[in-house]
Amino acid sequence: MSVIRRLLRVNAAHLLIYLLIMLTSFVWTLIWGFHHPIAHPPPLPSAEYSVKPASNGVLLHVIETSPANIGLKAITANVTDRQDNGINGGFFWQGYLLSIAVTNDLPVKGQPGDYGSGWYNTDRKRGTLVWDEKAQAFTIQVVENASELQVTDRTHYWAQGGVSMGLTNPFGWAAQAVSEEMPVINEKRMRSGIVYDRSNNVYLVVAPTPCTGEEFRTAVQEQVGDNQLVDGLFLDGDGSSQLKVANYLLPGDHREVYQMIALLK
Repeated sequence: MSVIRRLLRVNAAHLLIYLLIMLTSFVWTLIWGFHHPIAHPPPLPSAEYSVKPASNGVLLHVIETSPANIGLKAITANVTDRQDNGINGGFFWQGYLLSIAVTNDLPVKGQPGDYGSGWYNTDRKRGTLVWDEKAQAFTIQVVENASELQVTDRTHYWAQGGVSMGLTNPFGWAAQAVSEEMPVINEKRMRSGIVYDRSNNVYLVVAPTPCTGEEFRTAVQEQVGDNQLVDGLFLDGDGSSQLKVANYLLPGDHREVYQMIALLK
């Protein structure tokens, strides 16, 4: 009987050690999860979200979707406070939109021709990404107002203004961006942009990493679109660089912005 008792004591000790190990592992898993939240939110029905570190140290948050899933909206809020998924849009000043934001010849805020409505790239011709639904084609058009846009059917398109990124212009892109009054191109700021590839996929990109315009552009070329990018735009940046995807949030500096590029679903 003494042998049986010893075996029972040994087995009980082993069981106790096993339970302690399992409990410790569970506690450490909870602690690690608290300090290292899962980077990727639940998948979206018509988009893919990823976080991509570039070799130059710039971290990119990327939403990939189709042009049919893009909705341009006027807002007065931080993007992260909205129910919509998406990122910030073009430039603004005191609530007036300074970049084109038009769908089917209607600006997102007010009427065609209204100042600050999204009808104008104010005061200067600037790069504008145009999705021509009938032609099933993207173009970058450098224009001052929406009436100059060349599209197949003016009731089936959207156009988002910004500053030309010049992905097809490796030597002259910076001069072009400066001519379009790209703000703080050589300073390290948070950045955002919109680009498209040869298969008409569109990518909404935000870099919370402070970087120059060149560093952001280089990171986008390296990490987005599997070397199939065609062209795109710089959007508003610095504290306006904002993103919301499910519960994953980049609030910039928590300021309000006045236009966003939203996912319709």
